[in-house]
Amino acid sequence: MNFLRTLQNWSALCHKQAVNHTFKNNVRKLLPRLLILFLFMPVFSYAESGTSLNDILNLKNQPAGVIIEIVTGDEENLEWALPRAKEYIQQLRKKFPELPLAIVSHGSEQFALTKDNQQENKEIHQLVKSLGNDDIPVHVCETYAGWRGLSTEDFPDYVNVAAAGPAQVNDYIALGYELIIIDEE
Repeated sequence: MNFLRTLQNWSALCHKQAVNHTFKNNVRKLLPRLLILFLFMPVFSYAESGTSLNDILNLKNQPAGVIIEIVTGDEENLEWALPRAKEYIQQLRKKFPELPLAIVSHGSEQFALTKDNQQENKEIHQLVKSLGNDDIPVHVCETYAGWRGLSTEDFPDYVNVAAAGPAQVNDYIALGYELIIIDEE
């Protein structure tokens, strides 16, 4: 009888140790993923918290600046997104002539700005050049470009290549910039 009790206790102990071992291994595997998730949580929270153009235009005092974030799923979307951003900029500069502005594109649309696409997207490239001449930088995401096998050298000099588009947006927000998101037509 004692043998059976000992056998049951041994079985329970082995099961408990196996569960603990499995749990510890799963935690070890999940921990890096959770850390990455927590690091990017501010990025996700900002993606939902853009300000409308009208809200900014209704401010009595000029904000520290405005960052226009463009994130879409199609390379052709800069054809409408950049002209929309330009319209926003014109309205903002009419009210606040000295307002610092910047644009960050970090969706698939950013690939229209590569050197290889200069001829195909002449108007978009010309618009980015003119924005740069007006002290409005246009940033793209080097990380996303890297996932497509591209590097900083694949973009012309008038395109600012940020290490990570979402981080660039967050840097502007940390400086007090208001965020306007353009993500659909």
